[in-house]
Amino acid sequence: MTNIAAVLWDMDGVLVDTGLLHYETWKLVLDAQGIPFEMETFNKIFGRNNASSLELLLGHPPSDELLELVDTVKEQTFRQLAPGRVRLLPGVIDWLESFQALNLPQTVASSAPMENIDLMVDLLGIRSYFAHLVSGHAMPGKPEPAVFLEAARRVGVLPEHCLVIEDSPPGVSAARRAGMVCLAVENTHEAEKLGQAHLILHTLEGLGVEEVLERLEA
Repeated sequence: MTNIAAVLWDMDGVLVDTGLLHYETWKLVLDAQGIPFEMETFNKIFGRNNASSLELLLGHPPSDELLELVDTVKEQTFRQLAPGRVRLLPGVIDWLESFQALNLPQTVASSAPMENIDLMVDLLGIRSYFAHLVSGHAMPGKPEPAVFLEAARRVGVLPEHCLVIEDSPPGVSAARRAGMVCLAVENTHEAEKLGQAHLILHTLEGLGVEEVLERLEA
């Protein structure tokens, strides 16, 4: 067994399949502002918070007005459309139950607004698995490690004893910068884009948690 003492889950693209819905709601808002936005661009920003996404998209920090528009209209539209449009990704429930059986505290550590996190865990019936829900929406965005460091603080575990489960290059980078062990899943990006992770899996489905922890230790 490894010295992992807590598990920090990213949400979008790791726990829940929200990619297409996020793309649709981003495009709806940005098209109305005359800002070109296609799937290739979305793939570059997925995993970041809104402020960080807009800065990468525009090449400079967004205006307060544009950021507020995205934070309100885009996110409200996302939450309105989410029921019936989102699902847990393969293997997630088995992993949540396995970590719980091992008495490892689990948190959500996501760039999403807290309203989105609350909605997702309730829609999918997984709130009971988590000791804490942590939003990095108002923090420096991934690849900055702020959200993971805050999650570690909340569960009272040193960063080096935290396992982060991620799917995006900014998220993997944030986990490594936090000094944490990082497991990446190829749900939204191919392995070559996740190379900083300690271990990369194609899917969580069909793999035992204890086996994966042993592989990380090795």
